[in-house]
Amino acid sequence: MANNTLNAIKRSLDDYVGEKIMLKANGGRRKTIERTGILEETYPSVFIIKLDEEQHSFKRVSYSYADILTESIELTVCKDDGEVKITYSQR
Repeated sequence: MANNTLNAIKRSLDDYVGEKIMLKANGGRRKTIERTGILEETYPSVFIIKLDEEQHSFKRVSYSYADILTESIELTVCKDDGEVKITYSQR
């Protein structure tokens, strides 16, 4: 079951490769990190976000689909016609 769920999250992200993404991640100690970038690639276990070039020490970050499932990170796709939040609901 869990593997099917992770595959479903991956498939939903596949549609947005190349799109602008807003990322909210838990930075620990009640700190939330917010970054923007481009969803660069999806792989069987992880996906890669190329961060916007500002003063970030990292150019790319990778997360697993389980991070979305456990709500460790929030992804929002920024499109011309609005925003799409990538979430997993058990409904």
